[in-house]
Amino acid sequence: MKLSELSPAEGSRKARKRLGRGVGSGSGKTASRGTKGQNSRSGGGVRPGFEGGQMPIHRRLPKKGFTNIFKKNFAVINVRDLAKFESGSVVDEVAVYKSGLVKGKSDGIKLLGVGEINFPLTIKLSKVSQSATDKIAAAGGKVEVR
Repeated sequence: MKLSELSPAEGSRKARKRLGRGVGSGSGKTASRGTKGQNSRSGGGVRPGFEGGQMPIHRRLPKKGFTNIFKKNFAVINVRDLAKFESGSVVDEVAVYKSGLVKGKSDGIKLLGVGEINFPLTIKLSKVSQSATDKIAAAGGKVEVR
């Protein structure tokens, strides 16, 4: 089989309807638009959402809430994820990105206390939960919040 021999399956393609090509075509003269009126004109019709002058639904429905443009998005990791690091190492944002625990852009990294750890680490992250701080301290490590 060659690329030049490929063709679509029988009946899967249909030719488009060619409008305004004479009365014999069945869609000539007015090109199936009818006579007169806004929709028969070129450029005619109404904009999306227009309901003939009635108050549109997107204006009738109540609006609620807002988007905080100053919101900070924190990437989240857990204590169990710290098993990737060696005992006694420093875990900061650069080390977390290099290890592949966090991908993409964020305003900081937060460490949560899900899981267990049994070797000491030095944590230097944007935010650390109280339970994570307790678990790291119990393992002999220390936490520095930036």
